[in-house]
Amino acid sequence: MLKLRPYKECDAKTIVSWLRDEYSFRQWGADRFESYPLTADALNAHYAAFRDTDTLFPFTAYDDSGVAGHMIMRFTDEEKKVVRFGFIIVDYDRRGTGLGKEMILLAEKYAFEFLGAERITLGVFENNPAAYHCYRAAGFRDISAETKETYHIFGEEWKCTEMELSRS
Repeated sequence: MLKLRPYKECDAKTIVSWLRDEYSFRQWGADRFESYPLTADALNAHYAAFRDTDTLFPFTAYDDSGVAGHMIMRFTDEEKKVVRFGFIIVDYDRRGTGLGKEMILLAEKYAFEFLGAERITLGVFENNPAAYHCYRAAGFRDISAETKETYHIFGEEWKCTEMELSRS
């Protein structure tokens, strides 16, 4: 049974090991980190900058096998009614087993029931169909947007699909 708990610095080594190539690293974190490969120290330093805030919450999913997934939740509005999911990743060797959907469903429950969110948003690159289908299966729907956010990665334009889930 999968559970969600606050991220611990000792989780970083396992999490960064799932980023096995720069392409998947960029799908996961876009341009939020300068260089590949990401180190455990760099991930911990990134989160340390938010340690004393009440706006960003890193989480680790785990089960009897150990650390199984990771993600963050962060408020995007002053009223703290909109939570954004990000840095979503599951154990590389366990992908395609429903683990991602299970983690997202746990996170949805936490965001709505504990954080008091009215809406959850996330972004997914169009070149990441597995993640897109996972989020759809967990209840997220595309947000209609006239223009999509675009990132320039590897000399290409990567378009980001915005998705959301409302409490109702």
